[in-house]
Amino acid sequence: MLRQTVVGRRRVNHVNSWSLRRTLLAVLLGLTVLLWGSSAAIVYVEAQQESAELFDQSLVETGHLLLSLVENDLRSRSRQATIDLPLRGYPNPHHYLRFKVRDAQQNVLYRNDGALTTSISHSAPDGLSWTTIDGQQWRLFVLWDAPRQLQLLVAEPTSHRDDISSRFFYKIAVLGALLVALATIVIWWSINRVFRVLRHSASEVAARTPNDLGDVSLHGVPSEVHPLLLAINRLFGRVRHTMEYEQRFTADAAHELRTPLAAIKTNLQVLQRARNPAERDEFIAGLGLSVERASRLVDQLLTLARLDPQAGASAAPQKVDLAGLLAEQVAPWREQCAQRGLALTVDLRAAPCLLEPDSMRMLVRNLLDNAMRYTPAPGRIDISCGQQDGLTFLRVIDTGPGIPEAMRERVFERFFRLAGAHLPGSGLGLSIVRRIADSHQAQITLDAGLDEKGLAVTVSFPPA
Repeated sequence: MLRQTVVGRRRVNHVNSWSLRRTLLAVLLGLTVLLWGSSAAIVYVEAQQESAELFDQSLVETGHLLLSLVENDLRSRSRQATIDLPLRGYPNPHHYLRFKVRDAQQNVLYRNDGALTTSISHSAPDGLSWTTIDGQQWRLFVLWDAPRQLQLLVAEPTSHRDDISSRFFYKIAVLGALLVALATIVIWWSINRVFRVLRHSASEVAARTPNDLGDVSLHGVPSEVHPLLLAINRLFGRVRHTMEYEQRFTADAAHELRTPLAAIKTNLQVLQRARNPAERDEFIAGLGLSVERASRLVDQLLTLARLDPQAGASAAPQKVDLAGLLAEQVAPWREQCAQRGLALTVDLRAAPCLLEPDSMRMLVRNLLDNAMRYTPAPGRIDISCGQQDGLTFLRVIDTGPGIPEAMRERVFERFFRLAGAHLPGSGLGLSIVRRIADSHQAQITLDAGLDEKGLAVTVSFPPA
């Protein structure tokens, strides 16, 4: 069944596939043949018209010349019988010009060999016209002298014109066939040259190992293919960044989890050797703290993984009043601060902005948790929000030890903790805050806290 499915998919892929090379060749050749055929047809028609005009002009000039010669000849001699002018030296004189000269009474004065048996209507119009002689079409030119005493009739067979047109057509056809063949070779070579680059790039990508995510070479690539290869390189870069992030994340998580797991193991070993219930309770309490620390670290690691940009699309932000979102949590915060001996001051003003409520609650929870954990009792924590200079802000200020100015950028790195920090922690709180702020296009600023002591964290959101 599985084999049939795979074969079916292959057949579908084969049926749905199409060749870009053959399509380009067919389109380009089709356009070439169409353009050449159209051009040849136009040239042929124009050439026929020009040829007809030249033949007509030659026929008219010949008629005028013959009539003038006849007039001169008649003036130099007396009128006599019809004069026949033989056409010697031609294999078939009947296929050439036929002419007659008649007087006003339609008596033939001059004629050539071909005109002996030619019957031309006496009502033929003056000038150029078409007539039929012996079942074939001829071009006829009729000319009178000035006193209208002599009439010249010159007939030319259309076979002359047809022969020239046929020879011209055959030359155009042969030339067109040669040009189409040449165009086919040139187009095929050009398409193959372009696709040779694509095949080289495809072979380069196919030869890569799963861990080889370097950029695909752009050397010698046509400009039209650059966007595709650049997109592939950007994709490789994102995959490379994701793999590096996952490797660092795994290594850092393993390193940070080693400490609470070692503490759990130690407490279990000591618990097994407890000599009395008091020691057992003490070691059980230590075991609970280690488990709680490990659980908190795992939760923060999972949170950080979910917030990573490569993890997928996050929820769409909504237009929310930040003050209302914070007001929901004021009562639990007061209770937690009271348990730690801290004073909590809350100043919430209207602060509309675009945010994702769940991730924003996580950001505030991490900021407040850091402030409560690092502020010794008796201490003070201020939470405020509002609008300033057209921006919505959230500010958390405490009276704890603060962060040296030189270290205020590094504290956003994962698992980074200040030297001398004696409180247990994972070093992920501010990293999570930065990640959430970046997803909201917000800016984070670290300054000195109350009375130049402690820390002030300000998150500025763009206008809604």
